[in-house]
Amino acid sequence: MSTSRIIYLAFAIIGAILPMFYFVRWFNDNTWSLTAMGAAWNVNDATTGLTYDLTIAAVALTVFIIVESRVRRDRLSLIAIPATFCIGVSCGLPLYLFLRTRKLD
Repeated sequence: MSTSRIIYLAFAIIGAILPMFYFVRWFNDNTWSLTAMGAAWNVNDATTGLTYDLTIAAVALTVFIIVESRVRRDRLSLIAIPATFCIGVSCGLPLYLFLRTRKLD
């Protein structure tokens, strides 16, 4: 495996663990309420801006993954889409790069 693939995989793992650590802590303190989390994403202008920033990045990444997976006929790379929306761009993007740089049969 190439050095870049190892780096992408490491970022995907870190990008999954680190945000989830904070999400789980937050949920433990706030009774696992998705409504409360949605409200927290808009508690002030800074968090609202970050929410829009990450949402736009996630949608752009999703479009790119879909287009590229069709061109390359690589359905496995589509797994990065749920990773992006269930965990975050910090996991979905490096996961996609890891999958994208592998050799196809």
